[in-house]
Amino acid sequence: MGKLVVSLDGVVIKDVQITKDKTTLGRRPYNDIVIDNLAVSGEHAVLQMVGGDVFIEDLNSTNGTYINGKAIKKQLLANNDIVEIGKYKIKFLLEDNGDYEKTMILKSAAAAQAGTPSGFASPSAFGSLPTAASALPATIKVLTGAAAGREVSLTKVVTTVGKPGVQVASITKRPSGYVFAHVEGLARPTVNGVALTGESIALKNGDVIELAGTQMQFVHA
Repeated sequence: MGKLVVSLDGVVIKDVQITKDKTTLGRRPYNDIVIDNLAVSGEHAVLQMVGGDVFIEDLNSTNGTYINGKAIKKQLLANNDIVEIGKYKIKFLLEDNGDYEKTMILKSAAAAQAGTPSGFASPSAFGSLPTAASALPATIKVLTGAAAGREVSLTKVVTTVGKPGVQVASITKRPSGYVFAHVEGLARPTVNGVALTGESIALKNGDVIELAGTQMQFVHA
């Protein structure tokens, strides 16, 4: 699905294919990607594949994990993102296998929180939709809470909803329809009153989503 190109001072030192559900990165020799440098924690970060998406999560490292210059805790990687750990730069490259979109990104908590009602995350994506996608995008209607009545048109590849640091989910637009997935938070969001148990679920018109204490309805004609 993707690969990581690890470089130091502009010199590529590793090229790693992402083939496992979980890929660990750190200074200790048992990691999948070993970077033997004191700026790198023993268990620094982990990459997780969820469907066709790749997330990176900082494991409470000493010096932190940065993406494109911004500190992150957990974030969905987009093509050409630059992960920075110490002086090392790790470029994430997606390989087109025809099954998934190539331009997904999830905002960091700080960015998603800025300028949105009650910490409710805003749509986020880079790149355009494939021509095969429906010309009539779905919408999410907020039913409860401070943002009640707000409608968000799901025109982006990925829309993130929820409250960063509490509970966040993503709605991904694919050629086959819209897919809902849990991203962040100990509690799982619910769809029509049933907690999400798998990695993701296909959404249907009229489905009621609840997360971070807010109910939303998915509407797609």
